[in-house]
Amino acid sequence: MSKLNYKHLHYFWMVAKTGSISRASEQLHLTPQTISGQLSLFEEIQGEALFRKSGRNLELTEAGQLVLSYADDIFALGQELEEVLHHRPTARTVQLRVGVSDALPKTLAYRLLEPALKLEQTLRINCREGKLEVLLADLATHKLDVVMSDSPMPASANVRGYSHQLGECGISFFATGTLLQQYPQAFPANLDSAPFLLPGEDAALRARLLQWFDQQGLHPRIAGEFDDSALMSAFGQAGAGIFAAPTVVADMIMRQYDLQLLGQTDEIREQFYAISVQRKLTHPAVLAISRAARIDLFAMGEE
Repeated sequence: MSKLNYKHLHYFWMVAKTGSISRASEQLHLTPQTISGQLSLFEEIQGEALFRKSGRNLELTEAGQLVLSYADDIFALGQELEEVLHHRPTARTVQLRVGVSDALPKTLAYRLLEPALKLEQTLRINCREGKLEVLLADLATHKLDVVMSDSPMPASANVRGYSHQLGECGISFFATGTLLQQYPQAFPANLDSAPFLLPGEDAALRARLLQWFDQQGLHPRIAGEFDDSALMSAFGQAGAGIFAAPTVVADMIMRQYDLQLLGQTDEIREQFYAISVQRKLTHPAVLAISRAARIDLFAMGEE
């Protein structure tokens, strides 16, 4: 098996970052013919096509995306080594690439990730938000270390991964003081006919809320549906309707958005997960997140 040629890898990395051989050649001060020839040799040695034509530019194949994810880490580590040798930072930087499902409340996302920021090692966090299926695809190609979600990995997902439950809690309902005065009945009757902001179809909470409304004989008026929890909270802050969020962040939501607690229930439970490609978590930042969630945030205790 041939050894990896890091010069070829660097040429590949520059082409991937710039999107074309001509732009990469300008930055590397080499001719396009040199870059093209070395890139073809690299692909031949690896036995995989790493790029495909897309108009005047090049786009990565699936194999190319995988190689790029490793190249990013390799050259970031090289830059870190260079800084250490020049007596800049002396502490080793831990990189955490985390995907956050857009259905996960942003206040809870911060609470979950906060313990990683308290590690003794210097941490550089790269946080991406998006649809769960998109984040799982990036997890599979090693662009992410972990994905935080309000649901486990779907059985239909064409990704090999493992769902690690972080904890669960009940649900609280929030409204502005003005809106609260308009519905003075006892909870949960005060939800009946009230304007309600519903999570989008990707949120696991949506189906549980609708089922609970039906069981309680409640018919809130759906005033809006939101894929993004932060946007839903902003509408709630503006008085557009009542919305629900995990009870563990109730105090934080009331402070941040100047809202009041309408009521809460444990009959609706939300679960939260860290999804990784590893059966056992090993990344120090992810371990800190998991441990703090189980012991402190959700008080599940140690395994």
